[in-house]
Amino acid sequence: MSAKAINEITAKTILCKNIGDDINLSNRLRFASVDRCINWDELAVKHPWLLTEKLIVKPDQLIKRRGKLGLIKINTDYAGVQQWVGERMLKEISIGETKGILKHFIIEPFVAHKQEEEFYICIHSSREEDTILFHHEGGVNIGDVDAKANKLHILTGEKADSTKITTALLKSVSRENQRLLEPFILSLYEFYTSLHFTYLEINPLVVNDGKIYVLDLAAKLDQCAEFVCARTWGPVEFPPPFGREAYPEEAYIADLDAKSGASLKLTILNPNGRIWTMVAGGGASVVYSDTICDLGGASELANYGEYSGAPSEQQTYDYARTILSLMTRTPRDDGKVLIIGGGIANFTNVAATFKGIVRALKQFQASLRSNKVSIFVRRGGPNYQEGLRVMREVGQHLGVPVHVFGTETHMTAIVGMALGKTPIPDQQPNDPGHTANFLLGASSNYAGGTPRTSRTSSFADNPQANGDAAQALNGTSVLQEAAKRAAHRPMFTNKTRCIIWGLQSRAVQGMMDFDFVCSRKTPSVAAMVYPFSGDHKQKFYWGHKEILIPVYKNMSDAMHKHSDADVMISFASLRSAEESTIDTLQYQQIRTIAIIAEGIPEATTKKLNKLAREKNVSIIGPATVGGIKPGCFKIGNTGGMMDNILASKLYRPGSVAYVSRSGGMSNELNNIISRTTNGVCEGVAIGGDRYPGTTFMDHILRYQNDANVKMIVVLGEVGGTEEYDICDAIKSATITKPVIAWCIGTCATMFASEVQFGHAGACANQASETAAAKNKALAAAGAHVPCSFNELNTKIREVYNNLVDLGVVVVQEDVPPPTVPMDYSWARELGLIRKPASFMSSISDERGQELLYAGMPISQVFKDDLGIGGVLGLLWVQKRLPTYACKVFRTLVDDDSKIMDLQYQGAHNTIVCARAGKDLISCLTSGLLTIGDRFGGALDGAARQFSAAYDKGLLPSEFVNEMRKKHQLIMGIGHRVKSLNNPDQRVVILKEFVKSNFPSTPLLDYALEVEKVTTAKKPNLILNVDGFIGVTFVDLLRGCGCFTEEEAREYVQIGALNGVFVLGRSMGFIGHYLDQLRLKQGLYRHPWDDISYVLPEDYSS
Repeated sequence: MSAKAINEITAKTILCKNIGDDINLSNRLRFASVDRCINWDELAVKHPWLLTEKLIVKPDQLIKRRGKLGLIKINTDYAGVQQWVGERMLKEISIGETKGILKHFIIEPFVAHKQEEEFYICIHSSREEDTILFHHEGGVNIGDVDAKANKLHILTGEKADSTKITTALLKSVSRENQRLLEPFILSLYEFYTSLHFTYLEINPLVVNDGKIYVLDLAAKLDQCAEFVCARTWGPVEFPPPFGREAYPEEAYIADLDAKSGASLKLTILNPNGRIWTMVAGGGASVVYSDTICDLGGASELANYGEYSGAPSEQQTYDYARTILSLMTRTPRDDGKVLIIGGGIANFTNVAATFKGIVRALKQFQASLRSNKVSIFVRRGGPNYQEGLRVMREVGQHLGVPVHVFGTETHMTAIVGMALGKTPIPDQQPNDPGHTANFLLGASSNYAGGTPRTSRTSSFADNPQANGDAAQALNGTSVLQEAAKRAAHRPMFTNKTRCIIWGLQSRAVQGMMDFDFVCSRKTPSVAAMVYPFSGDHKQKFYWGHKEILIPVYKNMSDAMHKHSDADVMISFASLRSAEESTIDTLQYQQIRTIAIIAEGIPEATTKKLNKLAREKNVSIIGPATVGGIKPGCFKIGNTGGMMDNILASKLYRPGSVAYVSRSGGMSNELNNIISRTTNGVCEGVAIGGDRYPGTTFMDHILRYQNDANVKMIVVLGEVGGTEEYDICDAIKSATITKPVIAWCIGTCATMFASEVQFGHAGACANQASETAAAKNKALAAAGAHVPCSFNELNTKIREVYNNLVDLGVVVVQEDVPPPTVPMDYSWARELGLIRKPASFMSSISDERGQELLYAGMPISQVFKDDLGIGGVLGLLWVQKRLPTYACKVFRTLVDDDSKIMDLQYQGAHNTIVCARAGKDLISCLTSGLLTIGDRFGGALDGAARQFSAAYDKGLLPSEFVNEMRKKHQLIMGIGHRVKSLNNPDQRVVILKEFVKSNFPSTPLLDYALEVEKVTTAKKPNLILNVDGFIGVTFVDLLRGCGCFTEEEAREYVQIGALNGVFVLGRSMGFIGHYLDQLRLKQGLYRHPWDDISYVLPEDYSS
């Protein structure tokens, strides 16, 4: 989520600390917070003014219109405050249909004033501008502010103007008050924009005796801007809306989410409810909630939540375990249902996530039985067949009904089954087979039969897109802007070439495979840009052949050398997206930019959108998976893996174009459209943020102008008003092609308290932004609107068949696509192949959760205090030596350090030399010579980087931002295998030892805070063992009292830490040398099939 409400005391604290000192704002920081644990005597000591002034007290729990509700006590003393709060603390009250418990209050000095001294001011943001509302009559009886208030609109990128503030807002204010209010409003707006507020309302704002008082303040912050504003905001908590309790389980999932690159969300609506959900995908989670409510289950819906973004098996286990714990606490006579649903994933390994869920189901087997739980499963995506098989298998042993369905079943069909509204099929659908089925040419066959029209594709008389300008529009700026974009040539063709920002090998290979199966002549990926490395080339498959794609450090080099590329696909992080996009916009060759990252601040997105409009560049995203034009081009991971691309016939164009906000739901639309029509002509997911770069209309008008598109599908959602532009375009005949539309989020109005759905923009701020209102308006305008998402497939089939009957769509037979081989890594994961290992090792194994030395876990090595002598015994002779022998080894190496690093990396050289018959010294030297910046140098580098940042006083987020701007990697951060959910046990053990024995660990504590920032992007960006040793070594030098500050700095600068690394490596390499001799391994010859021969195809004589 992006815009989140904050408590009044938090908002006032931020305001008082950051608004200019030249503003005559009274009562700065004169407020006190009260909760259930209040000690009134201590509070009075902390705030002496509580005993000397008249006071006002009110709840601080995001409650609107507190004055009208009688929830304010004014002009009282401290004793009166205590009595008033005591009478209400932990008491339940009702506000409309919402019931909640009062827990938090705010106390302030009472400001005596007259009614005419009260004013109203509000600042809020929209797509193109910010708006300041001001009215000279504030207070509880202000009435309809939108109709009364003066307004000043400030376009994105512009600054507020003093003269305009006075003339537009302060016309009804006395000259004396104008002199006070004009600089205040100017400063307030600067404060609003610079600190990334999305909403701020003061009512009343009091001007009294030449001073300004902020009495009531309501505000929302852009949570995504935390990495920018952490220092200026200070500590900020985002409370739940009034009427919804903050459950510890919600906080636990929020913490998991913060530590993960995936998305994990949980909102508990009714802990005693009968219907529980565990849904994959932000859009899909809303659709399932809608369908439950549509079928009469709103009062029994227990939770809203989602997991997406490729969570690991451990993360889904933790998520599922939390939900099952809540679900099984209170048995019900009528039993409960668990809906494990989701659309068709683009890149999430369904089998891996389901294995986590299965672990949790097995753990709660007895509770599931006693609660009479029935489970309904529906899912699709990479390796989903294996995931469904695992689910069916566990269903046979759980002792509770488990009904499992795949992509052959409409996404929400299981909801009707779970609620008893539709019958459960007597026979489960046929086994969908294996992900590898596309290798056998069987992926286009659906269980249960293929619809009559799904074997055909559509080809217009003129295969080229219509380039004529759109018809005359109704004059609105939105339609004019969209028409201007639509008048240009197609966004994507089968000759479109792109540049990728970021090293996203999996996404690039997916694009190359799509290109090949579409029979493109050339790959769609021209080059990649990655500022954190030098220029080089990366290998990718083009069908059976390997080709090289260049990677550039500088974007300018990529642009100049690949001038045919007109699309940029940016996988930049939320911190890098702004810089990389602005850089991209400098090059006129780029016409389209896809921004994949989630979590970009709204103000940043608005800025990028404005720059793009000025340069006539289309932005897809942020927070999107991208888009796809079958037979031509796809963005990144759109469309999922090859089996889904073939199953949904995305290798050739159909007749249906769609536009959606949700990336996950776009893949579901691919599935629905392929099963009910002749397939997709083009589809775009514009992104789930409040201000996506391109709008629905931008793409719909392109579809209107495309002769290949015969009908248009729109999947909107709650929040925003863009769907009303579609209504206007239909009414004005700007859109003449059939439009099938549905807005998800109809359940929002059925909840007692506000629920923020998975997408940042999925929140209605007024009645017209609700999904129900927009669906009604679309139907009235002439769009084909189903009764619910559950009937969307039926409506699409109905409209399509009508077009076929009218001859608008002419069906033709499919042409089989080329076969694309499966990657080795994926085939191995599916268990389809096996390969003999090139090396053997019997002394160490780091593949699992814990490093093993000759079979002994590293934790046991430390627990038994084996020391270096014991480790040498395990590594060199594979024996646990007696204590005296360990002491002999310890004496010989003359070291008692427990800080050592023995990984399998770099042992390759030692092993190859040993198998070549070289002596011990040669083999050891061969291994040690690999030590450098990329292997071992992280100790010194981490010590220097973290020390410098800590000594400069940088916040952890500021340190990360600074390193990103320098295009430098943070040494000691990141691991190839280990992550937050699979921690490196060496670091865990060492951390426990250091915390227990070091006098202080300031740099380690700082590094662990940096880890929280980096792992929010990817869970494997942890403080690794090299980084840990580096920062703890500095703490040791600085804190043990044996070294001066200058000596401590010198030891870091001269590379003393690498001595620890070299010592550990030497012990391990010697162990590998002895191990190879003991195993009698022969000369190593590298397999030919593991070598890419990229010789020139011709040569000059």
